[in-house]
Amino acid sequence: MIEPTRIFSIASEAEFTRTALDVFKFQFEHNKVYRSFCDLLCKHPSDVKTVADIPFLPIQFFKSHEIKSSTLPIQATFSSSGTTGSSTSKHGVTDLTVYEASFRKAFQQFYGNITDYVILALLPSYLERQGASLIYMVDDMIKHSQHPESGFYLDTINKLKSKLLALDREGKKVLLIGVSFALLDLVEQYQFSLKHTIVMETGGMKGRRKELVREELHQILKNGFGVDTIHSEYGMTELLSQAYSKGDGIFECPNWMRILTRDPEDALTLQQAGKTGGINVIDLANVNSCAFIATQDLGRVHEDHSFEIIGRFDTSDIRGCNLMVL
Repeated sequence: MIEPTRIFSIASEAEFTRTALDVFKFQFEHNKVYRSFCDLLCKHPSDVKTVADIPFLPIQFFKSHEIKSSTLPIQATFSSSGTTGSSTSKHGVTDLTVYEASFRKAFQQFYGNITDYVILALLPSYLERQGASLIYMVDDMIKHSQHPESGFYLDTINKLKSKLLALDREGKKVLLIGVSFALLDLVEQYQFSLKHTIVMETGGMKGRRKELVREELHQILKNGFGVDTIHSEYGMTELLSQAYSKGDGIFECPNWMRILTRDPEDALTLQQAGKTGGINVIDLANVNSCAFIATQDLGRVHEDHSFEIIGRFDTSDIRGCNLMVL
């Protein structure tokens, strides 16, 4: 058993490495799906001496298997959005306090006390379905902000516009967190010049609009909101942690999370910093599911562990791993 307090008290690279190796051993012993995957790769704890030796489970397994390292019952199941007829990822969470600790401590690390902010959420595509982990997180942020002005907005863009302008005039710190297409809808209808507001996009076009490259999206949003930078959040259903960008698409991880890249032509080979490749995530908050995940995102990691997301693999681009059926 790995205590969550150990995960969230990591303060050095040495501590991160020791904890990651211990979480690997724990999940090898207690996660049947991950154990089978490691067996197919002939990777056992005796073979894993460094973080680079740890196998990363392809994220697609969350669509076809229950990924669980705990004997506790599932308290909540988070699910991804999906197009009609497509399968969705499901992440069964056996201890919601771990998820809560993760997103609360990460926000504190990068932005300070949540009570300093009015939280305004423009997340229509998430509010319209069940099981969105982002809604769970933002709802908790709204409650803990302790500001009566905090809240969700769905089809009330005019009210959101009025609220943003009023709060900005009052000099209150505001975090506006929204999906990309809804933020674009807002600035197409109204022009702002906000002085005290952080605008944070969470991605999310998915058929609602033409896909834009990050630079183009952020420029439109900066012009529309009258701000110098657009912040971003990097998270997903299969993770219990988030990375944050305070501008220019450069993300930083909380102390218990790391990003590595793998060779696009060989899924089992990790790359040095600076090279573009498939994104592998170590999220130690996933202690009760799987902490080592190979995503379908493409990106680049820098020497200081910050990273950027460049795009996604096409299904036809995924090479180097034929171990998808257990």
